Amino acid sequence: MAAGILVAFENSSRVILLCVRVMRLLLMILSIGLCSAVAFAESAAGVHWTAPAGWKTEAPQPMRAATYTVAAVAAVPGEKANAQCGVYFFGAGQGGSVEANIERWEGQFKGADGKPAPAKVVKRPTSRGITITTIDTSGDYSGLGGPLSSGHSVPGYRLLGAVVEAPGGNIFVKFTGPAKTIAANQAKFEQLLSSFQPDK
Repeated sequence: MAAGILVAFENSSRVILLCVRVMRLLLMILSIGLCSAVAFAESAAGVHWTAPAGWKTEAPQPMRAATYTVAAVAAVPGEKANAQCGVYFFGAGQGGSVEANIERWEGQFKGADGKPAPAKVVKRPTSRGITITTIDTSGDYSGLGGPLSSGHSVPGYRLLGAVVEAPGGNIFVKFTGPAKTIAANQAKFEQLLSSFQPDK
């Protein structure tokens, strides 16, 4: 009888060991799949980038390579709206020129006097051979609904935008939201831009 118990114990140990091995294999396959999904979501046009820590990656959206939500600055009274950073890629040769997009973004902001808000535009080559043109402007923002918006303006907004001239076409990065939330995350936006590099 003891021999039978010992055989049963050995058999159950083998079954448990086999189950553990199968679970490990399944977890490894799942991890590889998740890593691949993240890499795919953060690459387009022959370049890849890394989202800053604390920025929430949203579900895929049409015409976007990635979308990140940035929580409103909690310490600022009345600051309730989150900021959003959209990374757009429309295909090689699509989406318009660098200049056309910078002008369009400038036109979405007005000052208190109703005139176009001042904008700081800088063209900066990177050490990785990618040219990035940035824009920084703020005021009453009329671009919340995208190209199909009603033109309704939201006061106190700011835009940090960039056109990344990637090998496979232009990538458009548009970070908009309440001015204080954008200011609190400006270093992270710069970190995002610095992370763009060509695929190998």
